[in-house]
Amino acid sequence: MSRVAIVTGAARGIGAATVDALVNDGFRVVAVDRCRDIADVPYAMATPAELDAVVARHGDAVLGLVGDVRSATDMQLAVETATRHFGRLDAVVAGAGVVAGGVPLWEMTDAQVDAVWSVSVLGTRRLLDAAIPAMMSEGRRDGRVVAIASAAGQLGLRHLAAYSAAKHAVIGMIRGVAMDLAETGITANAVSPGSTRTPILEASARLYGLSSTEEFVAQQPIGRLLEPSEPARMIAWLCSAASSGVTGAVFAVDGGMTVS
Repeated sequence: MSRVAIVTGAARGIGAATVDALVNDGFRVVAVDRCRDIADVPYAMATPAELDAVVARHGDAVLGLVGDVRSATDMQLAVETATRHFGRLDAVVAGAGVVAGGVPLWEMTDAQVDAVWSVSVLGTRRLLDAAIPAMMSEGRRDGRVVAIASAAGQLGLRHLAAYSAAKHAVIGMIRGVAMDLAETGITANAVSPGSTRTPILEASARLYGLSSTEEFVAQQPIGRLLEPSEPARMIAWLCSAASSGVTGAVFAVDGGMTVS
């Protein structure tokens, strides 16, 4: 029987690439995205059409679901959809995230900081709250939990303090959850991408007043931006049986950005 995953933030960027990678590995996927803008985030969120496009390229292997990761009800619905439609739940990928900033932390509004924090941190918690009990109740001893963090979760980035703090928190949450799950056979890991060709990187360039995302290349020793498929392949591996001995780890797919 095919394994089943839930991916949040699935309509574009690394989330969409993760759906592709998982399907290529034989998974069936519930692809979740909010598909509505957030007032205090300074760029457009993914659209329903983008989520539909992810679903369309995979046919019956992917089911799209519009839902907000900050909503316990929506995340419970995602889990129920996976188990009802596909019959089981083997892996979850917490991929939803937003960026705001471009100014010192003390010049950001509470609403801007809350938006960044709530999507990345509360959103990860809501998914895990819904998914882990379901995997445990199914008797899964090979379940997988993966969160998309960021190189910012290991660095302090100028004028992105709220984003860095949120990604640090995601890494800490995953490490703690890995210990909570240690005797269950369910693993929990994080992937920290560097500068990747995504809408978030485009938004970051605007926050910094850069003319192009290519200016971020200087941060990465490999001398180029990453493609979304590169962290996605690591995420898919962490969802596979081959990663059974790995838990509580943070995998940097960042072109060497955090080496020094």
